[in-house]
Amino acid sequence: MPNALLVVNPFATRVSEDRLAAVRAELKHGGSLDVVLTEHPGHATDLVTAACRDGVDAVVVFSGDGGFNEALNGLERDVPVGFLPGGGTSVLSRALGMPRDPVAAAQRIAAALQAGRTRRISVGRVNGRRFGFGAGIGLPADVVRRVDALGRAHDGRRPGDLAFAGALVRLLGSERGRLEPRLEVKGAGRAVCAFVANCSPYTYAGAVPLPIAREAEFELGLDLVAPVRVSPVTAAPLVARVLRGRHPSLHDLDRIEISCDDPLALHVDGEDLGDVREAVFEAEREAVSVLV
Repeated sequence: MPNALLVVNPFATRVSEDRLAAVRAELKHGGSLDVVLTEHPGHATDLVTAACRDGVDAVVVFSGDGGFNEALNGLERDVPVGFLPGGGTSVLSRALGMPRDPVAAAQRIAAALQAGRTRRISVGRVNGRRFGFGAGIGLPADVVRRVDALGRAHDGRRPGDLAFAGALVRLLGSERGRLEPRLEVKGAGRAVCAFVANCSPYTYAGAVPLPIAREAEFELGLDLVAPVRVSPVTAAPLVARVLRGRHPSLHDLDRIEISCDDPLALHVDGEDLGDVREAVFEAEREAVSVLV
């Protein structure tokens, strides 16, 4: 029977004592289980790294995308990892085909543990930081930052999908619908911003998938969508085209180098990493084994 570690973010939107108890009960069908709770940002990375060094057979993360990202960055060896949707959106787990209900997802992961069933996927890396499903510079990261500035509820929960839509509308409104090129993509030219995708969809609005880079796949390299210019006339149709995955993209790339005119916001998997002048994105092909 495999020995698994369950890493839980107790502050994630959909994590509760009752759900955790139900998730634990399901996962125990797949092997022996130890449970640890994260206590602060970055803690999941430390917990996963320690588990890898201690010889754990598998890691399961019950969290939102921030916790998933931390876990990916804590993997020091090829330990199978599973993702249970505990966040408001939980893009990574849903993009991997997991049910939105964490208990149903735990049933699937328990079966995968029993059968030793995994899926090999690629992940992205930017300036040394891994990401599971997507990253961005400029506009997409500015939206993340504006939502973070709204703060969290008393229980630590982040604002939902409507907050992201509102932040995008306000951001474009503050610029009167006009965005000029602010960065250079090596070999591809100037752009307003950059969406870098490791899979499709790039994110969700409630139950609606937003592909952005429609051809991106977990088994391939990275895809890039980089609009050149936004004007008051083109803003609405351009946003619609990008969100629907209809904007031209560069597909299956191993490396993307970006230089910014001024420091621009960078996000990975919906987490704000601060401002950067340069960003180097790299594909780590077939890097991680995922329990499916």
